[in-house]
Amino acid sequence: MGHELKKISKSGIDEAIAKTELYRFLNEPEEAESICHDILAIEPEHQLALRVLGLSITDQFTGAPSDRYGEVQKIFERLKDPYERFYYLGLLHERRAKVQLRAGRPPHALRVLFEEAMRCFEEAEKIRPRGNDDAILRWNRCVRLLESHGAAEEHEESIDFGDSKPY
Repeated sequence: MGHELKKISKSGIDEAIAKTELYRFLNEPEEAESICHDILAIEPEHQLALRVLGLSITDQFTGAPSDRYGEVQKIFERLKDPYERFYYLGLLHERRAKVQLRAGRPPHALRVLFEEAMRCFEEAEKIRPRGNDDAILRWNRCVRLLESHGAAEEHEESIDFGDSKPY
């Protein structure tokens, strides 16, 4: 029963990338992940495919030990642009902390993850492209989560994690 994977054409990469974005918007990250692997099979350092692959895997985080944090870290470390590398590593740590909160881990136990995310966002901010405040926006969200976690613990309210931005 050993079926072989088929390779896509280089000329089909742009259309395949568009499909990954659609599948992420449709909350089908496994489909997006599969397409990214197809792109990377023919262009191993395709930066957008690496970025979307890492994000697609973070979309699948549940807070379980089986979440693939290490795999995503290795993917984001392959990003050539230093700003993107710091920014997406920050997103990894932030999303890991948020999913751990959703899974019921106490917020104080996740402070180190939020602080690592903030360290990455701070580094990204230093070298950000002109007019790009994404790292600042993510930093501020982490600060607000850290500030609000005490009240959320006391009242056992759910926290809106604001993960609607796909990139």
